[in-house]
Amino acid sequence: MGFLDILLGRDKPVRPDLDQLFGLPSAAITLQAAAGFTPTGSGSVCFASVEGGAFDAVRDDVKQLLGDLTQTRDAYGYTWLVGCGAPDDIGSLVTDLHAVNSALEGSGFGPQLLCSLVAFHHDDGRSLALVYLYKRGTFYPFAPVPGTHDKRDSALELEVSAAVRDDLRVEKDLSRWFPVWGAPGL
Repeated sequence: MGFLDILLGRDKPVRPDLDQLFGLPSAAITLQAAAGFTPTGSGSVCFASVEGGAFDAVRDDVKQLLGDLTQTRDAYGYTWLVGCGAPDDIGSLVTDLHAVNSALEGSGFGPQLLCSLVAFHHDDGRSLALVYLYKRGTFYPFAPVPGTHDKRDSALELEVSAAVRDDLRVEKDLSRWFPVWGAPGL
């Protein structure tokens, strides 16, 4: 970072640290104890759509390696690679998400990576995701209000962020807690 960057208040970009994903299993235990949310077994990686043979080859390699991956596109045009596993084996799910991110990053598609998420649910019908922001190297909770398509439970999100703060690097800038409406698995 140069002198001009300091004067103008620009931050040095944070390098993604995919190993932060491995904090999710301990965060899941904390989340269950603190708020009653349990993993659904669903997780996904979101990225800006990429076309072409090089991407198709990487996607096919990842699907062959991991097996149970599906690809979907949301209403905003983003592509999601979705993995499903046993709800009580979040460690395997996180390993799969890490492998997908690493394969895309290693093949030059890192700039297209947006986020990864792991879905949770509560017995009362609420859902929640812990979202990893690839470009920030941080997590934040996303809690849609059940039965709505555009309302968030901000109080729950703040409660969850306080609960998992010791397990995960939580994004401090709340304006970066983007809603992930229509995310698969939520």
